[in-house]
Amino acid sequence: MVEKIINDKLTSTKDFDDLYPFESRFMNINGHDLHYIDKGKGRPVIMVHGNPTWSFYYRHLIHTLSQGFRAIALDHIGCGFSDKPGTGAYEYTLDSRVKDLDTLINYLNIDEKINLILHDWGGMIGLAWAVDHIDRIDKIIITNTSGFFLPKEKQFPFRLWIVKYIKIFAVPAVLGLNLFAKAALYFCSKRKLSPNVKKGLIEPYNSWKNRIATLKFVQDIPISKKDKSYAIVDHVDEHLKELDESSILFLWGAKDFVFDLAFLNEFKRRFPQAVTHVFHDAGHYLFEDKPDETARLIEAFLNK
Repeated sequence: MVEKIINDKLTSTKDFDDLYPFESRFMNINGHDLHYIDKGKGRPVIMVHGNPTWSFYYRHLIHTLSQGFRAIALDHIGCGFSDKPGTGAYEYTLDSRVKDLDTLINYLNIDEKINLILHDWGGMIGLAWAVDHIDRIDKIIITNTSGFFLPKEKQFPFRLWIVKYIKIFAVPAVLGLNLFAKAALYFCSKRKLSPNVKKGLIEPYNSWKNRIATLKFVQDIPISKKDKSYAIVDHVDEHLKELDESSILFLWGAKDFVFDLAFLNEFKRRFPQAVTHVFHDAGHYLFEDKPDETARLIEAFLNK
């Protein structure tokens, strides 16, 4: 069981310990503790989550892959059991996330080629790192995410637009009521999640202070050149083509209301020969909807 003081609030996994029975590890980045799981031996597989999930989202894959691989899953600063500093102490931007991932990889002293499993905004974070470290990449599993700006036929979702631009709504709704994380429990999965799974997914976001990342992730999404993270997304968009197509596996929940099939189609336009599996009855939380099927496909792909 993990117990850690986060912003003066005791957070523990005692209510869902059987679902997340992993030994926690911490490394310090510029005064902030970053939490991660590092289980098993073998070729490294690093799992990068998005918003508002954390390493708990990858628990099924950690169980499965750690039997034959070194399964690593981090919690971004502000998420999971990592520290949750205020905006004056940490810049909640894509650039910070990519640098944190790079710092963790260097800290872990990984000298083998790296496999990545990416979801949601973790896709942009992981791909930003990958395009600048092509020679260090083995394989990449890409799930319900993006590596480019909005596809031409896609509009920025209204629910995210409100959070990004209407602060008078976003601050009390996201920080005060935790609506972003709670709504995800109902809109992002197409199966009925158990109470313990629901608790596990949102437990780290248990106070106003502890929800800062769920707000800042959305506010950091670049829409115009004025946004801080625009240049990084533009860089990834431009250099994505340098990835080896045979090293990519796409797994997609078709009923995702944000990263829908328009995003997969754009990926496929760029990587038409990449292996692809679409789950037509799954949503954004693909690994909640299809834990066994996705684990088997990923394990087989990594072992090719």
